[in-house]
Amino acid sequence: MLIFFQFLYGNIFEKEVILMLRTITAIKDEIVAYKGQRVKCRTSKGRNKMEVMHGVIMDVYPKIFTLYVESKASTVSYSYAEVLTKEVELEVVPSI
Repeated sequence: MLIFFQFLYGNIFEKEVILMLRTITAIKDEIVAYKGQRVKCRTSKGRNKMEVMHGVIMDVYPKIFTLYVESKASTVSYSYAEVLTKEVELEVVPSI
């Protein structure tokens, strides 16, 4: 499949795909490092609406990670691509 895209778009597309994979990998590595820590999560709800919640990064999987939201007493999941596209922003909250 990469050969097909390379035929259509040349080497520029291949470099962009490799750069994106490295970025998603870096995001995943950073989230793995913060597993179990409290974070502030800002989620885009569309049309300039943001939802802010505090939680703990619970589990890390190959394509997603889960966040236990304290105010809702529930677990939500997000993909690393959502962090890459800034639909989800995470900020580590220093422990007291």
